[in-house]
Amino acid sequence: MPSRTGLRRFGSPCWGFSVRAAFVPSHGHVRGPVLDFESTGPRGPPTKETNMAESRAHLARNRLGVGAIVFLVLAAVAPMTVLVVVLPLAIALGNGGGIPVAILLVAAALLLFAIGYAQMTKELTNAGGFYAIAVKGLGRVAGLITGIIATIGYNAFVAGALGTIGFFAGMVVVPQITGGAVTLDWFWTGLALFAVVFVLAVSGIHVSAVVLGVALVLEVVMVCTFSISVLVRTGFDPAVFTPQVITSGSLWIGLLLAATAFIGFEATALFGEEAKDPRRTIPRATYAAIIVIGLMHAIAAWAIVSALGVNDAQSQAVEHMEAGDLTLVIIGDYLGESGVIIALVLVVVSLFAAQLAFHNSAGRYLFSLGRAHVLPAWLARTNAQGSPQRALLANFIFAVLIAAIFRTVFPDVPSIATLVPVGLGFATLAIVIVQAIAALAVVAHFRARHDPRWWSTFVAPGLGFVALAVLSTMAVVNFGTVAGSDEPYVLVLPWILVVAVIGGILYGAHLRSRKPEVYERLSEDLERFDEELAESAAESRAVRDPADSEPGAS
Repeated sequence: MPSRTGLRRFGSPCWGFSVRAAFVPSHGHVRGPVLDFESTGPRGPPTKETNMAESRAHLARNRLGVGAIVFLVLAAVAPMTVLVVVLPLAIALGNGGGIPVAILLVAAALLLFAIGYAQMTKELTNAGGFYAIAVKGLGRVAGLITGIIATIGYNAFVAGALGTIGFFAGMVVVPQITGGAVTLDWFWTGLALFAVVFVLAVSGIHVSAVVLGVALVLEVVMVCTFSISVLVRTGFDPAVFTPQVITSGSLWIGLLLAATAFIGFEATALFGEEAKDPRRTIPRATYAAIIVIGLMHAIAAWAIVSALGVNDAQSQAVEHMEAGDLTLVIIGDYLGESGVIIALVLVVVSLFAAQLAFHNSAGRYLFSLGRAHVLPAWLARTNAQGSPQRALLANFIFAVLIAAIFRTVFPDVPSIATLVPVGLGFATLAIVIVQAIAALAVVAHFRARHDPRWWSTFVAPGLGFVALAVLSTMAVVNFGTVAGSDEPYVLVLPWILVVAVIGGILYGAHLRSRKPEVYERLSEDLERFDEELAESAAESRAVRDPADSEPGAS
């Protein structure tokens, strides 16, 4: 098989409201307000039908604690896929044996951003994620642009993930297990697995959290087993922390590829409406996710370079780039052939979990923009489980159509060389840029208010913005490396961002002149909806600890 269609191409580092108050019966009592995101005209007394419509405009409340959200985020990061795919590429193309430090540096930069982000989430909780943050900090037009980029990015990721899991499950793992006797078509394999993902997603976020939790535990056990085996037999070489090793090769590319291993952490913002006491849960989950991701990836990378020899790690990684089997070879040396089979199966589990996590994220962006009437309001409806079923269906159809187009245009080329670089490559770029915009929005919001907390609202998030802006620029300049392909149709993808910026500006002008009520809702509804969530969280705390809600309780 030519190199372009071989496992080498699997080694893409991408693996990395108009609101009206109403009253709703609850436990036999009349309670309110809740928000109706569609009705803008006069309305009569609440009825069973209007109450049902209102409830379907909301995601499920008080479903996710810190642990559940961390599971959702870590599953999106896909630890086994990072171990097998991203880290070998980062070692080969980046700073070789110094990649563990590069990972820790990226984690530190993201933690700086998270400090300001935590302060923002105490004032804003919304399923719009970074789109909502951009509206609050930079204004409606910037929010539109951010929402467009994020929505395209997350939807593209799900399409790329379909191609990735289809290729790896059908064309790598099944042949490996059957001794080459059976090979499955990537499109139909990916479609079947994606159908299962869709069913789990529409069953409710709590179901997704349980499934992702199980998958994550299996992945983490394997990563830890591998790392401990290297530690016991070979030991971890402290030379990775020396300046000459850290700066070997290309530190900048090392930082860029290390950053792709964190893609997914930003999803904590999307689950605010479904979190228990989101003003506490979301910041804690964000800190925990970044720290766990950073330490896990850094230790795994340390194990790889120690097994190879710090000084020889980069040259050996380059030798294995074509086959894409560096980590699998090391696992075979330390855990045997059975360890390799288990690792391959867990990579499929990892990809399945990542697709489920990003499918949930993409659905929530579509839901939020539909609720704001930026996209059709049809998307802003949830089912009985509080899941944005229509938005998830839209994402499912989009991903399948994109995959079908690539299957038709490139019938004899595996998706790893066509769909994956397009979907995951562009998604990675888009998400990194959205992170940078959100960091800038945090700084702008608190400076506009002359907030006196200089460290948490200016210095830390400001440094985080600078780091993310640098990474975004590097991702654009080195997009072929990020995507894992130098095909012309892949290299032109960053221009979609320019189109998104122009489209956001023009659409904002259209809304301001032709639909001023929708334009105003872009910011006003964030405030009103956030107030309701605050009341809901207070009620939840009162139920858990009634003593705290009594007057004079300390």
